[in-house]
Amino acid sequence: MSNKKKLVVVGGGAAGFFCAVNAARLNPALQVTIVEKSNKLLSKVKVSGGGRCNVTHACFEIGELVRQYPRGQNFLKKAFHWFNTNDTVAWFEGRGVKLKMEADGRMFPVTDSSQTIIDCLLREADRYGVKVLVQTEIKRIEHDGDGFMLHTNASTLTADFLCIACGGYSKAAHFDWLKQTGHSIEDPVPSLFTFNMPGNAITKLMGVNLPGVTIKIAGSKLQQTGPVLITHWGLSGPVVLKLSAWAARELAACSYQFSVIVHWLAKFSERELREEIQELRNAFGSQRISARNSFGIPSRLWLYFLAICHISEGLNWADLPAKQQQQLIQVLSGQVFNVSGKTTYKEEFVTCGGIKLSEIEANSMQSKIIPKLFFAGEIMDVDGVTGGFNFQHAWTSGFIAAQAIAQNS
Repeated sequence: MSNKKKLVVVGGGAAGFFCAVNAARLNPALQVTIVEKSNKLLSKVKVSGGGRCNVTHACFEIGELVRQYPRGQNFLKKAFHWFNTNDTVAWFEGRGVKLKMEADGRMFPVTDSSQTIIDCLLREADRYGVKVLVQTEIKRIEHDGDGFMLHTNASTLTADFLCIACGGYSKAAHFDWLKQTGHSIEDPVPSLFTFNMPGNAITKLMGVNLPGVTIKIAGSKLQQTGPVLITHWGLSGPVVLKLSAWAARELAACSYQFSVIVHWLAKFSERELREEIQELRNAFGSQRISARNSFGIPSRLWLYFLAICHISEGLNWADLPAKQQQQLIQVLSGQVFNVSGKTTYKEEFVTCGGIKLSEIEANSMQSKIIPKLFFAGEIMDVDGVTGGFNFQHAWTSGFIAAQAIAQNS
């Protein structure tokens, strides 16, 4: 057995497991070991989607798929030709794990349990003899031309092939052990996060949500449209998380002190809003403004808008003064909030930054600097918006690395 080629995968998450089990399956002559520094395997898979695991997104066209990644689009355009959403669905279904699509496009196992995905990957690892070492941290990598010497906190491992799939890091210093390989790092900054607005009266409406809202970063072209959720610390929901991903570097540069312009009713222009309100006045003139809005705005939020425009709850539509009507239109179509700080979105911490993509071959995930060194997952400078896109990149890069290693060993 000693003549078997060895693959060591650093990281026991989605990308690491996917690389390991596929490499072991595609080339039974490989001896595959996963090295995980914590005592937990697949921890992000476990917590994703509120414990249901948002495996991927029902986005089956490569052109549309790559547009969901603020960083790495050109790189992924090549990668997704080898393994994309269609392949992910087929891979899991081929192992008895059926996926279902929800109204917003997110895809989950039909069991609604992340344990289904974890069990599937653990079964594959067991089936193909993948060895797993936990509480083992790589301290130093030596490369001698033929292979790798990996110095860990416990022992020294040797490898013919090495795949780094240990996830993203929140601090540049954490990449130091990888800089020893000669690779360059794009400094990491947080990606998916919510906007904090301490002390703002709107935070009293926590739990209220609205579907079609456009939020723009003031003084920039950065904006997104989608559902918003008001929380006890500020604004969250898909529209905020998407915007935080696209604006990650700009918002880090201003230390998360910025302003946003919120168009609460994105489907209406300011002119259309004015016409809509005029129709409300004509049709419901004798009814109280507080009791009637035709915009689908939740009652608590509607009363908040009336209060900041100094419109009495007892006032009828017919009696609304022109000045306050204009104020209401302005608030609905462009309310400005000052944001001070951010909150990481649940346990699904995502960073942008990592190994520079110009140093990685997209068709194999192999390093352009060191042969037989591969990368998979979030350790690379690729990140997607919320909704299963980061997992899709993990499956894609893990599979491509596995295929290249299996073919060359």
